[in-house]
Amino acid sequence: MNPLQLSNQLCFPFYAISKEIIKRYRPLLAPLKLTYPQYLVMLVLWEKDVVTLKSIGERLQLDSGTLTPLVNKLIETGYIEKTRNPEDERQLVIRLTDAGTKLALQAENVPGKINEVLGLSPEEYNMYKKMLDELACKLDLQDDERC
Repeated sequence: MNPLQLSNQLCFPFYAISKEIIKRYRPLLAPLKLTYPQYLVMLVLWEKDVVTLKSIGERLQLDSGTLTPLVNKLIETGYIEKTRNPEDERQLVIRLTDAGTKLALQAENVPGKINEVLGLSPEEYNMYKKMLDELACKLDLQDDERC
């Protein structure tokens, strides 16, 4: 096996699949006025409203230079608002607006439509998800209790 042959690299399928999946999200997120990275921020907030900017960055593995423009655009769109934590002025707190909360109802069908595009059975979905979660744990990419 040639270690420098592209088809022998584990990293390339991840790269190619990531690009393709994000491309498939575009038409589903466009009516919601969201890009894929903005959608990820909204997913964090739909799980738990009122989150520090720092914790969003940690959860999504984004530095502040990448996260700040995403948050600012979501503020402009009217989906979130940013305030200082009254208990610690150094912390920025992000919370959903009414429009951001209502957007969750419109976004509920996105995961199902992506799964339709992927054409995975529930068993296949669960198998791939489990394998990817395990790999993420090995790379120390997940900070949750599953690792």
